Amino acid sequence: MKKIRTLFIFTIVITCTFLLIVFLNEDQWDKNVRLLKKEIVSLDDTIKTINLNEVTPFEWDVVYFFDPYTPKDQIYETVGYKWDKIKETVSEGMNQIVFLQDEKVVAYVYGYPSNNGYGISYVGSTLQVNNSLDFQVTRRDGVIYLHKF
Repeated sequence: MKKIRTLFIFTIVITCTFLLIVFLNEDQWDKNVRLLKKEIVSLDDTIKTINLNEVTPFEWDVVYFFDPYTPKDQIYETVGYKWDKIKETVSEGMNQIVFLQDEKVVAYVYGYPSNNGYGISYVGSTLQVNNSLDFQVTRRDGVIYLHKF
């Protein structure tokens, strides 16, 4: 009886540990966005232009910029698959940016630049890693903006 009880407790501990690891494990794209933010917000005040590759501390081959109010289904179709973290923007001025590497999401930037501490904007919708990636750097109200026209 004692062996069964010990085995039962051991099984519960292992199961709980596994569930904690699964549920508390941060997705790679979340880690990459955190690293991206760190790179951008630490830019020296004298920098006026920067290559996007210099501030992306992860590998990527294509980045998509979505207009406000773009439906989830359209984003999924453009990106090529569904993932559970996507949200639709709810107003103008929000970022909705998806970085891909080998057709997999490696970073997902979402939200207001004022909340994120930075914003990235591009007049077009898609950039490839081999495109011209020079962005103008501006600062306003404590937020760093990268703009490409």
